[in-house]
Amino acid sequence: MAIRRGDINDVSGFDSKDVDSGYFSVTALDNVFKANMAHVTGGISPAGLMSLYFTWASHLAMSPGKQVRLIEKMLRKIVKMHRVSPVLLQNQSKPCITPLPQDNRFSDVGWQQWPYNYIYQNFLFTQQWWHNATTDIDGLSEADERSISFIARQILDRYSPSNNPLLNPEVMKATIEQGGANLVSGLQNFLKDMDQYSAGRSPEGADDYIPGKTVAITPGKVVFRNHIMELIQYSPVTDQVYPEPILIVPAWIMKYYILDLSPENSLVKYLVENGHTVFMISWFNPTTADRDLGMDNYREQGVMAALDAISKIFPKQQVHATGYCLGGTLLSIAAATMARDGDDRLKSMTHFAAQVDFSEAGELMIFTNESEVSYLEKMMWDQGVLDGSQMAGAFQILRSNDLIWSRIVHHYMLGEKESINDLMAWNLDLTRMPYKMHSQYLRELFLDNNFASGHYLVNDKPIAIRDISVPIFSVGTEKDHVAPWRSVYKLHLLSDSEAVTFVLTSGGHNAGIVSEPGHKHRHYRVATETKQDRYVDPDSWIQNNNAVEGSWWPEWHQWLEKHSGEKIAAQPIDDSLCEAPGTYVNQK
Repeated sequence: MAIRRGDINDVSGFDSKDVDSGYFSVTALDNVFKANMAHVTGGISPAGLMSLYFTWASHLAMSPGKQVRLIEKMLRKIVKMHRVSPVLLQNQSKPCITPLPQDNRFSDVGWQQWPYNYIYQNFLFTQQWWHNATTDIDGLSEADERSISFIARQILDRYSPSNNPLLNPEVMKATIEQGGANLVSGLQNFLKDMDQYSAGRSPEGADDYIPGKTVAITPGKVVFRNHIMELIQYSPVTDQVYPEPILIVPAWIMKYYILDLSPENSLVKYLVENGHTVFMISWFNPTTADRDLGMDNYREQGVMAALDAISKIFPKQQVHATGYCLGGTLLSIAAATMARDGDDRLKSMTHFAAQVDFSEAGELMIFTNESEVSYLEKMMWDQGVLDGSQMAGAFQILRSNDLIWSRIVHHYMLGEKESINDLMAWNLDLTRMPYKMHSQYLRELFLDNNFASGHYLVNDKPIAIRDISVPIFSVGTEKDHVAPWRSVYKLHLLSDSEAVTFVLTSGGHNAGIVSEPGHKHRHYRVATETKQDRYVDPDSWIQNNNAVEGSWWPEWHQWLEKHSGEKIAAQPIDDSLCEAPGTYVNQK
């Protein structure tokens, strides 16, 4: 039972025997202790880590054959490094082992010179050995194997030679050539960052991207507002528009304007210029007072309230509903509820990097077990919300080489200045999540996977994804660490839609979606599956569909056009509360 901070004398809701036995005080003590501990450990459960370690160690101890193989591999690697050492000394040997394609730590030519070639080759062998030591262990579950392997990789990445200025040839070369000026600049960068962090200021350059001034400037007006969201309607720029409006439901873990960044990469601007009437939800930034807002509140006061407002503006018109990330999950819950209850206001549904089945949700599952979720709940119980910086920290750990260690090397050791672009500035504009909502999200969707299994309840009755029969357009991104595309693709298994069009685009969770026409080095794959088609597994799907160069945005526009009626005369926005981007986007 969750006990709110400050309610130490409130015994309502408890049986008299619970109060008399001290249950209330004991539970409150547990909550306070774990909440304070969570602040020290960054929300990572020490009990969970210890349990995971002993599970791995005990299974490894019970596998003598695996131990023999690991010893054999270690000896073989030692012998191999010993044999190539003389050749490495002469800088004539090809690498014995190469980094993974996404690992750019050792790409500088200096790593091919002695002794750095020996150092990084030895590190990669060690990394490979530990991967073998934490995988393919008899009796160890796939989830535990994935978690212990991830933790081992994080520890190794921390002690990579690329992070040591004395072992990094790029840093050593810069230090010699600049007479140590790079280290002085790096120290200045560090002190400036610490000053900005302690003062709560944004990094230098982030203030160049202000919603309503330099980003989120597509003209529009706020046409509806409640406690949870503002609804923005964007002004038409074409004389003729498609009759069905588009409603975009963004995730509330970040601000909405990733889909309306600078004019050259704004998806909203692209849609409006192509004759679409666009509505966007701009979520509020919750505080401790909003701790009891749950998923139902976001569905009812968010998606459903937005649809009601649109229906008043465009009576009898169906809507192309679109959801991004968590917003796509919420939209699917709302759509399944509408299908169950006979509400036919949706013309189609589009997902951007959104999951409905969380059984294979990638490395985020490492942070989603009973021990971790319970521990995180105590931290949120104490704060009333999950702070944006805490969520951002979890995402950074998933890509620690790129987002943490690489930045330390370039910013603090090489003394390079960071340049902030619009996407990076948006990523720093953090939001919070209410305690109850995030707890329900973690437990019901991630941990128990209730939505995909038909156990998710809305108004005490279950809903099912298969009840959604409207056409679906789903986008996954190749390098997504938040919503892995194979997990997004599982919509094919659950939906009973007349047709599911799936797009796999290059890039990651954010950059893959912000993929405007003309953006260099972009490609995508696309295919449509109807009810008559047989299921195709993800790997076969890739082999069967060739990559198309360019942006996927025109593909979506053509799909929307196909599922829309004949164009009608554009209507100006009549009643409004204020100009876009509204007030909620500026809440801190």
